[in-house]
Amino acid sequence: MLRAGAQSVLRFTMEGTWMLDHAPRPLAAHLLFESRDLDEARDKVARVFCPHRLDTVRGRFHARQHHLPGEKLSLNYIEYGAKTMIAPGALRDFYLVQIPLCGGASIVNGGDRYTSDPGRAAVLNPHRETTMIWEEGTRQVLLRIDRAAMQSHLSRQLGAPASAPVTFQGALDLRSGAGAALRRLVLWLVAEADDGAAPLTGLMGRQLEETLLSGLLDAHRHDYAAHLGRSRSAPRPRHLRLAESFIEAHLDQPITLEDVAEAAGTSARNLQLAFRQYRGTTPLAFWRDRRLTRAHADLIAAAPGTRVTDVALRWGFAHFGRFAESYRLRFGLTPRDTLRAALGPGYQD
Repeated sequence: MLRAGAQSVLRFTMEGTWMLDHAPRPLAAHLLFESRDLDEARDKVARVFCPHRLDTVRGRFHARQHHLPGEKLSLNYIEYGAKTMIAPGALRDFYLVQIPLCGGASIVNGGDRYTSDPGRAAVLNPHRETTMIWEEGTRQVLLRIDRAAMQSHLSRQLGAPASAPVTFQGALDLRSGAGAALRRLVLWLVAEADDGAAPLTGLMGRQLEETLLSGLLDAHRHDYAAHLGRSRSAPRPRHLRLAESFIEAHLDQPITLEDVAEAAGTSARNLQLAFRQYRGTTPLAFWRDRRLTRAHADLIAAAPGTRVTDVALRWGFAHFGRFAESYRLRFGLTPRDTLRAALGPGYQD
């Protein structure tokens, strides 16, 4: 038997519309508020998002918000009933993905002007002024993404610090390709929450959040798309391939830039240029990142009795404070949190 949340998701997927009149509202168990008072609704929504102007244009106002928090993002459901004008200005601290289940909205985000509907989502950039008009009867699932988390994730994908915040462009097509896959993932998370699961908690929740961030970067147009494509698909010259192979074979050993250059048959300068051009990083940063990845895998697969210090030393991290900080920046949680999630209730510090 299909659960209520799954029934709603399947209706939307197959018929292109959300039959909310005959099914529970998404995230129904996570009701934040329901109100016919405009000022109350404005205040309650602002506590999750930001202060904003909210005015009715036409129709009967009846607002409600459902809210499911995670670490880097939150899932939300909002309806206002009436046609409403919403003007938050610059969101500043978060990106906002709005997926209409029925109805739609007119969006102004900086120089972008477009409309959203069940086939096209709105993606609001935090560093641009925003004004929206939601049509009467519009109901939306919203994904609030922490700006710092998006910037950190983008930098990891690039292999180097992103110099400016990513700027998404126009409406996000949800009808095919990566956009349709992203929509299905979001609605699956909603269905899991409606079935009583906690999809945004624990180690799996963190991985799902990372997947959502990657999915958005893959699915939508933005000003880093060409850089990401180049870093992922550029063919590697021979000396870079040799260098990467040498590094992979010596992850648990202390090596120097000169060691890697000698193994690759090139100069240290040429090697640095190759890593910068094709990987967006340095040879030693690549080495450190690969060791962090191995440490992460060991912590996830840890057996009872495993200690964080054992794993750190195994992969050449003698300074535990720096290891913990580098690990947190890379994976969004501490080594100890990863080990605790892997071992469950039996874990002891």
